[in-house]
Amino acid sequence: MTATSTNTRISFDATQTAALILRVTTGVLFVLHAWLKISVFTPAGTAGYFQSIGLPGFLAYITIVVELLGGIALIAGAYTRYVSLVMIPVLLGAAVFGHGAAGFFFSNAGGGWEYPAFWAVVMGVQALLGGGLWAVKD
Repeated sequence: MTATSTNTRISFDATQTAALILRVTTGVLFVLHAWLKISVFTPAGTAGYFQSIGLPGFLAYITIVVELLGGIALIAGAYTRYVSLVMIPVLLGAAVFGHGAAGFFFSNAGGGWEYPAFWAVVMGVQALLGGGLWAVKD
């Protein structure tokens, strides 16, 4: 941590702290989304859904692996910039193929594309910021 103490004042690098908070939060969300696909929808069910929207079923398995391993890497701060960039196509794919037909707002039936598109932007910001504090290997 880049904290310094001068008498009773403590200062810290807000950008590095913000990058840490963003990285861990998004990492946890990716792990939870992967877990949802594994434990609730099941990998086979997720593959069936992908096929129902015109995507090859094998992309579901790749998506689960990317979300799970990418989420863990983000939590640890391992190659944050690269992992964040890898997550962008996954999120844009979810926006276009998974939620595009439902319209913009995520509150629409079937969930609109606004939420995954927003998270794609968040991953772009994370890639620009890097891992922040306590990143294992930025």
